[in-house]
Amino acid sequence: GGGNAGAQAVSKPRVLSLSTLFPTPARPGFGKFVEYSLGAVARRGDIDLTVVNPIGVPPWPLSRREPYRTHDSAPQQGELQGATVHYPRFTLVPRFGGDSNAGRIVRAVMPLVQKLHAERPFDLIDAQFFFPDGPAVAEIAKRLDLPWSIKARGADIHFWGRRPAPLAQMRAAAQGAAGMLAVSEALKDDMAALGLPGERITVHYTGIDHARFTPLPRTQARILVSAVPELGVWVKGPLVVVTGALIERKGQKLVIEALRHLPDVHLALAGSGPDEAVLRALAAQLGVEERVQFLGQVSHDLLPQLLSAANVLALPSASEGIANAWIEALACGTPLVIPDIGGAREVLRDPSAGRIVERTPQAIAAGIAEVLANQPDEETVAVNSQRFSWERNAEELAAYWRRLAGK
Repeated sequence: GGGNAGAQAVSKPRVLSLSTLFPTPARPGFGKFVEYSLGAVARRGDIDLTVVNPIGVPPWPLSRREPYRTHDSAPQQGELQGATVHYPRFTLVPRFGGDSNAGRIVRAVMPLVQKLHAERPFDLIDAQFFFPDGPAVAEIAKRLDLPWSIKARGADIHFWGRRPAPLAQMRAAAQGAAGMLAVSEALKDDMAALGLPGERITVHYTGIDHARFTPLPRTQARILVSAVPELGVWVKGPLVVVTGALIERKGQKLVIEALRHLPDVHLALAGSGPDEAVLRALAAQLGVEERVQFLGQVSHDLLPQLLSAANVLALPSASEGIANAWIEALACGTPLVIPDIGGAREVLRDPSAGRIVERTPQAIAAGIAEVLANQPDEETVAVNSQRFSWERNAEELAAYWRRLAGK
């Protein structure tokens, strides 16, 4: 059977996946879901995968500041489930240079990709984010005369798609792409509305690690997170958790305002960000500061316990594709209260998964009150997350790549 093994090795597609969102030793939590997805593909063994994570570093003296200084200590190369990860540096122009990042990524990455391609040719170049990764990958693939694919995740379409220069680059990259991926049907529709060729877009749902995100009995989890010194979450009263960076788009402000209509509810905000002072001031002004806890960044290991302890995960973001946080909460047995954005209706297909509400404090409060009045048990809620897994995500991604690579 030796000959057969050789034949199999030949037919394995060689894929180069480029992602600006990816964990590094300096930022271990950054783009973790991309690492999970690509790691699950690499583990399968039927795709010969190479990952390139371009790291943006601004010109000196800004490069001496955090977090950029720590990036300098990042290795040039690493490993993910047997696949090689390269970390080339490109010049980042903070605040004003976003529109032109793709060109600078191409200049920084091209020599490395040409060298790798000359050693063992690639069959397909893949972008894990639509901007700036998509236009950069389109240019690299054109120079190597290879097909390319681009994935859309939400903010890349909703934020960059509103800016004329990035949108023009995204449209050009999409026109030539062999295929595109969207994390939800809703995002696919938004992409088509921007003039990206809808017939070439495949929906590719996120995955989740069910071994980590699994229901704990709520009471037990609540006692646990109240005893952990870095959390110290109250033991009493219904608990609503909001996860995510403290930025306006995530809508924490609306949940704090909703507390006025929910007299016994406690709120824990997991995440850090520029809006913290504004949110603290708002809680004080509304007289609810006694019931709002700022937990800061919650560690990877404690997040499942915190989600399991919550009665509700409220996330009134302005836009999402399908938020990983939605699936993580459901897998821990915690219902959602979220607006009708992105793939919300694709995730909340049963009342046990929670409520879809307007983005107003009154509607959010009513949604939370409804869930609390009919709290479904953890196992029933967790069933809603079963169709999302990294294994299934990897299987679909590998099949899609093979199709585009003609293998």
